[in-house]
Amino acid sequence: MLKATVMNAHKFAVTLSEDGTLTLNGLPIRARESVEIIILEQSQQSQPLPVLQSEHPLRGSVIRYDEPFESVIAAEDWDVLQ
Repeated sequence: MLKATVMNAHKFAVTLSEDGTLTLNGLPIRARESVEIIILEQSQQSQPLPVLQSEHPLRGSVIRYDEPFESVIAAEDWDVLQ
């Protein structure tokens, strides 16, 4: 039997003290509640993702269909026609 676990996420940006201690104050969690802690280090070298110049990045690009309604499979290769 599977047991569902509900977890609420709370995001805080904090800086470690000189001795590497991490202190979290004012958490929205009751005393004696169990919590799971995941620490994600923010890289100083991270670059923001580029923003698309347009909502339609292919607009204006050249697209050509030689025979758009022609089947990819030759008619003589269709078993159903034989």
